Amino acid sequence: MLSIEDHCLQETAVTPHWTPGGDSFWYRQKLDDDKYQFMFVHAADKIFRPAFDHGKLAKELGQKTGIDFDHHQLPFLWIEITPDGNTARFLAKGKKWEYETELVEWDGPFNQESNSLMQVEEPSDALSTSPVRVRFTNQTEGTLNLIWINFEGEPKHYGAIRPDEARSQETYSGHCWRLEDASSGKIKAIYHVPDTGHDAVIVNEPSPEDDAKSGDEAKNSARENEEKMPDGETSKINLDIQQYNLWMSETGTDGTLRTQLSKNGTEEQPYDKIMVFKSPDDKFAIAWQFTPEQESSLHLLNYAPDDQLQPKLTKKQYLKPGDRVRVDRPRLFDLGTKTEIETSDALFANPYQMISLGWGVKDGKPEYRFIFNERGHQLMRVLAMGLDGTVRVLIEEKSGTFINYANKLSYEVLKESNMMIWASERDGYNHIYLVELEKGKVKNQITQGQWNVCDVEHVNEANQRIWVSAYGYRKDEDPYHLNLVRVNFDGTGCQALTEGDGTHVWKWSPNNHFFVDTWSRVDLPPRTAVRSSETGSVQLMLHERTAHDLKENGWDPPERFSAVGRDGETLIYGIIIRPPQFDKTIMYPVLEDLYSGPHDFFTPKGFESLSRFREWASEGYIVVKLDAMGTNWRSKKFHDVAYKNLKDAGLPDRIAWTKEAAKTRPWMDLSRVGVMGVLLEGRTPYRHCSITATFTKRQSQIQDVTTTG
Repeated sequence: MLSIEDHCLQETAVTPHWTPGGDSFWYRQKLDDDKYQFMFVHAADKIFRPAFDHGKLAKELGQKTGIDFDHHQLPFLWIEITPDGNTARFLAKGKKWEYETELVEWDGPFNQESNSLMQVEEPSDALSTSPVRVRFTNQTEGTLNLIWINFEGEPKHYGAIRPDEARSQETYSGHCWRLEDASSGKIKAIYHVPDTGHDAVIVNEPSPEDDAKSGDEAKNSARENEEKMPDGETSKINLDIQQYNLWMSETGTDGTLRTQLSKNGTEEQPYDKIMVFKSPDDKFAIAWQFTPEQESSLHLLNYAPDDQLQPKLTKKQYLKPGDRVRVDRPRLFDLGTKTEIETSDALFANPYQMISLGWGVKDGKPEYRFIFNERGHQLMRVLAMGLDGTVRVLIEEKSGTFINYANKLSYEVLKESNMMIWASERDGYNHIYLVELEKGKVKNQITQGQWNVCDVEHVNEANQRIWVSAYGYRKDEDPYHLNLVRVNFDGTGCQALTEGDGTHVWKWSPNNHFFVDTWSRVDLPPRTAVRSSETGSVQLMLHERTAHDLKENGWDPPERFSAVGRDGETLIYGIIIRPPQFDKTIMYPVLEDLYSGPHDFFTPKGFESLSRFREWASEGYIVVKLDAMGTNWRSKKFHDVAYKNLKDAGLPDRIAWTKEAAKTRPWMDLSRVGVMGVLLEGRTPYRHCSITATFTKRQSQIQDVTTTG
């Protein structure tokens, strides 16, 4: 049975399917029970209406098929609509239909495809924490198997979807799903989950036109990937890796001449086949030699394997702290003399990670650029390798604690201006800087203030404008609220384009002129508007639910609460969930859901069901959740508490926060405090129990409900 929150989420969800041009879209609006209607939105013309006359279409479809249809339970879940919204096309009962003023059969190809479908499968992102509810609809002729691609790239079967049926699936952004024909095993779609909260995927049977288009696209892609000379002619020089070394092939009138360029490649230190980069003038090349990561096995015992009765021991490659990671070494070659140009790795020794940025220009000559992340994560550089073999520093980041490469490494190379947008915490918050790559220095800081740039969303180099997602931009709101901010290259004109007290999620139009903005809080239902990406002004308001609407149906919202932490200054933010049929005259035990990993924050900010917390609360607990010092996306100082100090886990802040909450909530019984969590194999919650016992003075009544997996 769906919760009040889940019902609200379904009824307010807007998943835009943009038409060509990007000014209009349709979406499916959930009504009561299993009913829904298709809505059409024209952002530029400010039109918001049903996509068609549902009653008239249902009647005509019934006449043509001999089946009666409820106009809010039509036998299709996906449509294709023209940009003006006047014509809708769909697949129902094995036939294609077109509806403008009347319903007719149609035999054309569907052209509007999901931009979340991919050509190549990849492992799911293991670090993603953003839940997404996806509705998969099977519009093919056969049953589809729904398969999740796990973190190691292995397929895991999640069930089947019969023709003309749909299935809702809980997943996470960054995860990958495969949909394949259950009979033939042919892959019908590969889906990469976007960070949208909700999404819909329609899997259609490819038409002959689609197959032909796919073949043409593959040929065009191959032609585009051919190396080009500056004058546009196809290169006569090709590079490849053979016998662990770099080879060059020259095509001339006398045939093809093969030359071995490198001599030091071995099985232990080969050259990487995909890391070979020719300079734009075809005169030089960079090839990466590498030492593979060491073999380090993790043994796992599967007690219930699919293919046998006995437990099965499996082994997988799994690096542990201190193990050797892959070590990359870019090398420079002169294709004219067919020799390696000597270079020094003094500026990029002991790498944890190297990232290629490709070729750039300095003083009119090519130079190769790359990012060096030193092992230990206290030094990061953007480097350039010149044609004479010299290596220079373009950007350098240093930290006495750690550089947050996993979450805050963000950059954008601007080809036209030979500059780079670079994210850094050098001033105490994560902000972006404009770097002159030719000079190797910062031109100016683009954003600044006591807030954090989360990511660069969009760059308009011609107009010198940047759109970024930002935490804490609005000082009068929760610092974990996400907003969309626009700023000029020189740092002027910085403004939030999203408005409304809550955390925002948005979906861009293909032309980047508009975005669909949804904002909410744990105590505020979602509200959705279409906004201008230039001014943030509301073009159309699509949904606006209030907390009062839900409270009338018995909803008890979580309570947001903040209190100062251990330092007596910094606010710690969390939520409090009460049991059903809450009675303020009763004293309830307190249960904290604890996870203090330094890579993110973990207290829900947007409207959601909070089903796990609700289940614990239904057992008679006051459930609390908060983010203490040492977690991510506050100041650098706030984050640094975790440095070589994971055992701290923010426990002093958690105790201070809980005590402060109980001062004005006498129904919180601090003589009975429980902790559940998964950090450090359960040692953190156990330590919290021990420390909590000290301040409650009632150790015997503390409950340890730790889970470790």
